[in-house]
Amino acid sequence: MKVLITGVAGLLGSRLADWIIENTDYMVIGVDNLSGGYRENVHPKVVFHDFDINDATRLNTLFAEYKPEYVFHFAAYAAEGLSPFIRKYNYTSNLLATAGIVNNCITHNVKRLVFTSSMAVYGTGTPPFKESDQPRPIDPYGVAKFACEMDIQIAGEQHGLDWCIIRPHNVYGIKQNIWDKYRNVLGIWMYQYMKGEPLTIFGDGEQKRAFSFVDDCLEPFWKAATDVRASKQIINVGATKEVSINEASKILRDVINGGQTVYKEQRHEVKYAHPSWEKSVKLLDYKDKTSLHDGLAIMWEWAQKQPDRKRKEWESYEVEKGIYSFWKKK
Repeated sequence: MKVLITGVAGLLGSRLADWIIENTDYMVIGVDNLSGGYRENVHPKVVFHDFDINDATRLNTLFAEYKPEYVFHFAAYAAEGLSPFIRKYNYTSNLLATAGIVNNCITHNVKRLVFTSSMAVYGTGTPPFKESDQPRPIDPYGVAKFACEMDIQIAGEQHGLDWCIIRPHNVYGIKQNIWDKYRNVLGIWMYQYMKGEPLTIFGDGEQKRAFSFVDDCLEPFWKAATDVRASKQIINVGATKEVSINEASKILRDVINGGQTVYKEQRHEVKYAHPSWEKSVKLLDYKDKTSLHDGLAIMWEWAQKQPDRKRKEWESYEVEKGIYSFWKKK
């Protein structure tokens, strides 16, 4: 019995691989090009393949060789705010990559494809966002995720592919990439503090998000693949309580016992983005067990033990016009 996880070196992929290996008898096949994750994150029992899933020949060979029963497609570059400045890269790493996964799931009769979408698909809706709300994304990242969702549903209708689309929101925890300056605000703050820098907040800090501890999501992710209740369902997965960015910053500063905040220019983003959670409880038995304070304490303990890796910075953007001052090249 085999499962395939794309993006296995990232936060979601690596932690789900850990959970599957520790709690089931399934073999985990993992693929990652290590552009946003780290080889050290990958459990030693994972059968790991290092390549970009847009390499159709290698991807097709992987499916043909292992014939996974379930596929968790987590690979993507989730820098929502940066996506308007890297449109081609965004669509290549999200939409085109997903098309290759869908093709192979159809061809090799995968029992179910689990796709991680995003809160970004909701855009300027009215929170708490419900799965039945009409998506209105405001950036290319949300557009790409919504397009993937629609393509997967078409594959279900036309080719009989079983699927579950999960929309995680603001997931954090150990094995997160804290060295990427464009995403993962909690990790960015930890990196900044360890470098003696102030914690940056864009705009007034009153944006609201529901930060979700990754370990609370792992068993629900597994049920998204294996539970009959999740078949052909779209499900928000993550925390049941929203907080402002200002509140999140204060909680982290309490955890690390230090830090100062500075306010930068407002980004183009949705101000209030938090979801409904009832469907995840009903269909995936989700339990919001870990408070933001406790989850950050666990993540902070882990972060302090990590190597001093080089921070990810884009050498150039596809579009320079309108780039925010804090991302401009010096």
